Amino acid sequence: MTEGSSMTLTPVLTRIDSDLSDATDRLLALLRIPSISTDPAYKADCDRAADWLVTDLASMGFDAQKRQTPGHPMVVAHYKAEGPHVLFYGHYDVQPVDPLNLWHRDPFDPAVEDTAKGKVIRGRGASDDKGQLMTFVEACRAWIAEHGALPFSVTIFFEGEEESGSPSLVPFMEENADELKADVALICDTGLFDADTPAIVTQLRGLVGEELTITGPSLDLHSGMYGGIAMNPARVLAKVIASLHDDQGRITVPDFYDGVPDLPEDLAAQWQALGFDEKAFLGDVGLAIPAGEKDRTALEMIWSRPTCEVNGMTAGYTGDGFKTVLPSQASAKISFRLVGQQDPHAIRRNFRAMVENMIPADCTATWHAHGTSSAGQMETSDPVFEQARTALSDEWPNAAAYVGCGGSIPIAGHFKSVLGMNAMLIGFGKDDDAIHSPNEKYDMSSFHRGIRSWARIMDALAKG
Repeated sequence: MTEGSSMTLTPVLTRIDSDLSDATDRLLALLRIPSISTDPAYKADCDRAADWLVTDLASMGFDAQKRQTPGHPMVVAHYKAEGPHVLFYGHYDVQPVDPLNLWHRDPFDPAVEDTAKGKVIRGRGASDDKGQLMTFVEACRAWIAEHGALPFSVTIFFEGEEESGSPSLVPFMEENADELKADVALICDTGLFDADTPAIVTQLRGLVGEELTITGPSLDLHSGMYGGIAMNPARVLAKVIASLHDDQGRITVPDFYDGVPDLPEDLAAQWQALGFDEKAFLGDVGLAIPAGEKDRTALEMIWSRPTCEVNGMTAGYTGDGFKTVLPSQASAKISFRLVGQQDPHAIRRNFRAMVENMIPADCTATWHAHGTSSAGQMETSDPVFEQARTALSDEWPNAAAYVGCGGSIPIAGHFKSVLGMNAMLIGFGKDDDAIHSPNEKYDMSSFHRGIRSWARIMDALAKG
């Protein structure tokens, strides 16, 4: 850290430390608003959460507005200053709380709790994504309080429909592209690699979702009368599913691996240095043996290799007891996670053609598509990535790492395709935060160090 940087940054970090109690109270106030986007009963609460954020951002000097959409509103706020221009994205909506009986406290009566692992902020949205987005807001607040202004221009972009499929997001971005464009986008909806190691996500997997139904006889049949002579759709479906992987764990859909890149040597070495414990990872869920491609490491399979998984299967009688029935239909939900330049539309076509060729003449296959998205690859050659990685490393015990993400975060791809912007995904959540589940929490250390981390990144980006 240079002397000039220290003179600028140190007072901001000191203020963050001294203001942590007030920052926590502000987060708790936001968490009390039940902004469940998928349930129409909470529409007014989503509006209220947007209003709360607008008021808070305006109090700091942002030109903040609630912008209406066909669904829940967006929050857009601008702070103009000299230097680069960054856009920060987060979402203020939260998941439903069911099953309520599994919560240890009212999910919208948040509190700081002492646990065996330290203090946590407990409540729906604490980690996903209100606690995360407030780390950046609080860093801005501390910087403005100490220096009277931010070190560069900032646009805040908060969505209210992320947990319900983001139906208004892309149209809003397209209609307001000129206003939203910046030098780089920052997204705080990811997590740490481990408790002491921060991460910047540079690879995101895409997704193809398919629902397949195979129909044979026109009605369910008595298996004693028709078994053996009539084709059983469950048997056909089982054959299809069994054919999707070979003995080495590779996916057999034709041309499936077109566009799948090799992992660069420098990134492979960085991942190896993380010391990922695959036995512990599997052991935590009662497993022991990796089931994917035999010639790939665990982190490669999670972050940089494509997958094909069966997410659900139904056929015949599934209730209590036993019913000797030959089902008329058998169905499966199958998802593909994509990497690199894999074409989701080509994979859908090739998968359907492969299955159609396996269907006996007496059966038919019908399809229901469940969306597509391409994989995302961040351009880490942009100097801002290394600036941010160095800044994060200064805050945490271990150096920050470039990592992949097993899931899909479409917003990063939208920033690239709609606004032509690179995105840095930096978050401070932990694997045990129970997002989308009862008793969601956000570690106080994640909140505190997250605020300090953004202040360090702001300082680094301002210095260039």
